[in-house]
Amino acid sequence: MSHHYSGPHFAFPRGDARLDYTDLFAFPKPGDASKSTLILDVHPSFDVIKSGPTTPEPFAPDGLYEIKIDTDGDAIANIAYQIRFAAAKGGAQTATVRRLEGAQAAMTGEAGDVVVKGAPVSMGREAKVTTAGDYRFFAGWRSDPFFCDVEGAKNNLQFTGDDFFADKNVCSIVLEVPNSALGANQIRLWARTLCPGEEGGWVQAERGARPAQAVILVDEERDDYLAGEPADDARFVPGFAHALEHTGGYPSLEAERVAKTLLPDFLSYDPARPASFPHNGRTLTDDAFDSFICVMTNGKVTEDKVGPHRDLLTEFPYVGPPHNAA
Repeated sequence: MSHHYSGPHFAFPRGDARLDYTDLFAFPKPGDASKSTLILDVHPSFDVIKSGPTTPEPFAPDGLYEIKIDTDGDAIANIAYQIRFAAAKGGAQTATVRRLEGAQAAMTGEAGDVVVKGAPVSMGREAKVTTAGDYRFFAGWRSDPFFCDVEGAKNNLQFTGDDFFADKNVCSIVLEVPNSALGANQIRLWARTLCPGEEGGWVQAERGARPAQAVILVDEERDDYLAGEPADDARFVPGFAHALEHTGGYPSLEAERVAKTLLPDFLSYDPARPASFPHNGRTLTDDAFDSFICVMTNGKVTEDKVGPHRDLLTEFPYVGPPHNAA
């Protein structure tokens, strides 16, 4: 799995499928090197515990969805894009996107300048795209672009090439931005979802960037990890190293070294170079799970025999239409 089902025992964080962050992508706009595409996927359409579909409402109207951007290498956000969804009316939702800078980008709470307002959310196969100045925006149900043999992963990495996600949907947030709005040539990105706190304000329900590692390498510290920040990820190195010793047979010092390459949990991205995970951003066809299992097993297993999905689009929003109308 990528970051799907990342709550305890493969449940949804805080029991809400709409707050389950699944994947983050960043790549240059095809045919226009002056812009980049950022994709934040959330809300898997299938509940593995209940063995059935999740709620048809794509996004939580009482939640916040954020893409955080570090421009100076300290793993603290200097820029953020924040998406808030209006409550569903007659089966419809709309979205507002804000851009935050400086101290606001690193905080928790609603703020920033509105860059997209009242954008319709796509509930079915039609991709409703909103253009606002230099930005383009999409949000709604899509075919899940992540590909992985989940049953093989659960069966001691005995892969058969059965792609669990081939017929699954996910909710995508797709934002096309001018590179000038990213703040630097070399940036680091991560995503998070937030929900109202019991005593007011906002609390972080989920966060991540690099695929699979939070689901597979984090166990006892899961709640702390999901609520944490990349700037504090050094505290998870011992736990990652211990897991790598077990899964890959790494010697202890080498396990610690490799763990430090996986943390802090963010994607590095330079829009001036072609995107390719894990070195620069992530495209929809990068085999991120193969990359992870190769690291996890110390090269003993290099593939799960599953490849990219064939329903991807060649134009915005790039993610394929949902398999069935939500």
